[in-house]
Amino acid sequence: MRGFKGGMFGGGFRTGRKFDAADLQLIILALLAEQPRHGYELIKILEERSGGFYVPSPGVIYPALTYLEETALAEVEVSGTKKLYRITEAGQKRVDENRALIEVTLAKLGHIGEKMAHVRRMFGSEDENGEGNDDSAFERDAGEVRAARQLLRSALRMKHPWTKAEGTRIAAILEQAAADILRPRSDPAD
Repeated sequence: MRGFKGGMFGGGFRTGRKFDAADLQLIILALLAEQPRHGYELIKILEERSGGFYVPSPGVIYPALTYLEETALAEVEVSGTKKLYRITEAGQKRVDENRALIEVTLAKLGHIGEKMAHVRRMFGSEDENGEGNDDSAFERDAGEVRAARQLLRSALRMKHPWTKAEGTRIAAILEQAAADILRPRSDPAD
C-alpha cells in the first residue's frame, strides 16, 4: 500500500481527490469487512465519518467496487438493480495485512469529522433561507456579530477555491481576527 504526500495517508488535506485508488479500495474493503454494503451506503458512511469533508462520488466508488470484484477481493449479490457487496476471504486477508494503516486512516476521518462539527458549531448552520438551524449560543448572537459572521462565511464561499498563497493569506487574516477578538478590551466600559 502506498500513501501519497499531502493526502490522507500523508497527514495533510488536499482539495481534490482525498485518496488514491489503492487507498480508497482498502478503506472500502475495511467497511465491507464490517458488513456487506451497497455502493451508496459506502458513500454515506464516508461522508458521515468525515463530517462531510469527504463525500466520494459514485464515479469514484463504483469503479473501485468493480475493481475489487474483478480482483476477487469482494463479491457482489445482484437483486434487481441493486448490488450488495461482500468481502471475500482474499479481501479479508488484505484488510488484516493492512489493519494498522486502516485504523489510522479511519481515525483521521473521525478526527476530520470532529473538526467539521466544531466549525459548524462555531459558525452555525443555515438552511436555504439563511435561517439558523441549530440552537447554539452562536445562533443567538447580537445582530451585528451575526451579520458579520454571515458576511465572513459569504466571502469565504465566494473566494473558494483559492490558491495555496491565497489560502495562506486568508488564514493569516482569520488568525489575526481571532487574536484581536481574544485580546482584552482596553476600556472596560465598552
